[in-house]
Amino acid sequence: MSLRLRWGKVLVWIVCLLPALWLGYEALTGQLGANPIEEVLHRTGWWALALLMVSLAVTPIRRLTGWNRLIRYRRLLGLFAFAWATTHFLGYLVLDQWFAWPFIVEDITERPFILVGFAAWLLLLPLAVTSTRGWIRRLGKRWGVLHRLVYLAAALGSLHFFWKVKADTREPLVFIAVLAVLLLIRVPRVRERARVWRKRLGLRATQSGGTYGARRDEDRLSAPGP
Repeated sequence: MSLRLRWGKVLVWIVCLLPALWLGYEALTGQLGANPIEEVLHRTGWWALALLMVSLAVTPIRRLTGWNRLIRYRRLLGLFAFAWATTHFLGYLVLDQWFAWPFIVEDITERPFILVGFAAWLLLLPLAVTSTRGWIRRLGKRWGVLHRLVYLAAALGSLHFFWKVKADTREPLVFIAVLAVLLLIRVPRVRERARVWRKRLGLRATQSGGTYGARRDEDRLSAPGP
């Protein structure tokens, strides 16, 4: 691992963990407002969705700019997104419901926003488990097919957020718009236009090995999503 890559991953760790440290500090000092449980659930869910969108944006940015080294951070971003989503889910189980399983089952079956949020977490679970190089080798081409479920998980997570807030829908609508753009970029005609735009600007791959090297790294080192 090069020194630049190592420091880049250190930066990702810092950015992804700082909100947790700040949240813990505010919880200990009583600065989470009148409804601290609601605030914890909101922030953990927000960071889960934000990091998931960032991880999905890595490949389009790489294709547009030629910065192929970005792909080496996608797996780490995806795993942090899952970690925040799991923290969000555990916050609901422990802080909000205190393991009251009958009420939890009733919530999941009768409240649509909780159902779609739970479904989003369930979709992310196998993606996190199979994000290692060993699983990539075992699954082969099926790995890429499986990890396309990340887009469905992102859509369900955005819908969960939208249904939850009820009144002020600006933040969830931003997430929905970002996801729509990321899905649009996957359309072959749009990808071809992006490739032409990149050539006109004279952008080239910044990692040795060119496009083939980037594709190889993407297949072996990144998750979630193709």
